Amino acid sequence: MANEFLSDDWIDAAKAIYEKYASQMTVKPPSIKMNLVITETPSGEERRIYTDTSSGTTVMDKGELPDADVTLTLPFDVAKKQMVDQDQAAAMQAFMSGKVKVQGDMMKLMGMQGAAADPMTAKINEEIKGMTS
Repeated sequence: MANEFLSDDWIDAAKAIYEKYASQMTVKPPSIKMNLVITETPSGEERRIYTDTSSGTTVMDKGELPDADVTLTLPFDVAKKQMVDQDQAAAMQAFMSGKVKVQGDMMKLMGMQGAAADPMTAKINEEIKGMTS
């Protein structure tokens, strides 16, 4: 079933996908607590979600972490290109053009770029893409 990107149903489905594969991951993600503030949504309201990998697995949910290492503020279209299409070039281009704002520990954020990806990551990304409208 397809869910509109960043809707409550989409966030719940993405969270379930991460939870489903958590025990199968063989490479720990870099430890980071990251808030995402998504602007320019179709509804016109900001959407706030977070990702926390400090436990060794990826936890994603609605809301914000009070002790986030970094906060990214980015437009809806860039968030979708990065999170669903896995288009890192588009995300980098948006950052370089000032569309993505970063507050906090830039070194932790940069550390994610060169980290080895778990082989299960591709499967997770495909399932997220497949359930997104």
